Amino acid sequence: MTNNIHNLTLKKVSEQKCFDGWHRQYSHWSEVLGCEMRFAVYLPPHVDNGEDVPVLYWLSGLTCTDENFMQKAGAMRLASDLGVAIVAPDTSPRGEGVPDDPEGQYDLGLGAGFYVNATQAPWNQHYRMYDYVVEELPGLIEKHFPVSEKRSISGHSMGGHGAMVIALRNPERFSSVSAFCPISHPTDCSWGHKAFGAYLGDDQSAWKAYDSVELLKQSDASNPLPILVDQGDADGFLTEQLKPESLLQASAESGYPLSLRMQSGYDHSYYFIASFIEDHLRFHAEHLAG
Repeated sequence: MTNNIHNLTLKKVSEQKCFDGWHRQYSHWSEVLGCEMRFAVYLPPHVDNGEDVPVLYWLSGLTCTDENFMQKAGAMRLASDLGVAIVAPDTSPRGEGVPDDPEGQYDLGLGAGFYVNATQAPWNQHYRMYDYVVEELPGLIEKHFPVSEKRSISGHSMGGHGAMVIALRNPERFSSVSAFCPISHPTDCSWGHKAFGAYLGDDQSAWKAYDSVELLKQSDASNPLPILVDQGDADGFLTEQLKPESLLQASAESGYPLSLRMQSGYDHSYYFIASFIEDHLRFHAEHLAG
């Protein structure tokens, strides 16, 4: 089989009815990543009436797959009511020949793509999650499913970083962006230094293209993309890795508005996401309808 033939084929992995809609998993060959990829999609019941529905893309965090959000967040009941599809890709390329952290650590390699286009060997052959999420996956979704070209994007931790970076670099492609406890300033934390040093090399000026704080400083405040960020104040990664105060400072410096809510007593887990996911879904639905 050639890659071109692979590219025309979506293989259904699983299917479950949920709140009168459908949760499905698919695999496909990715030309961008050079491997087989899997994603999950929730289609609300509105599609049965011939409607093309808007899409919320969800990017998960370190060690996660397409399954974490769909199984733990409790998002599908309200997505069914709102008529919003949800698409959750995997967090990295996988499979035979895809490199992993030689030390077997969780914060580099498999499950830790950081939503960048790697420029350094051996990562640059497969680790191009930025292009996958921005171009290839939406093209696939809009070709094969009854969805419109209205998109929003959200994510958690590493995925919150990815959602913010992708939206700020491509504001014309999205109606809104939100994040739960994002890695806000990866050029200033150990997770970011390890991943960016491996994927992007030693030139730290190149890292700024994938840093929400740096992008926010340069973004056009006259036509802002709606941004909602939720952060728990009991998050064990808050001080060393996440640095939400840097987002607020960048927003103040540039005049680019964002809503950052500190939530008392909440940590970094999916219990936190499940507690506030409906706020995020309503936020996105409002802007997708605008």
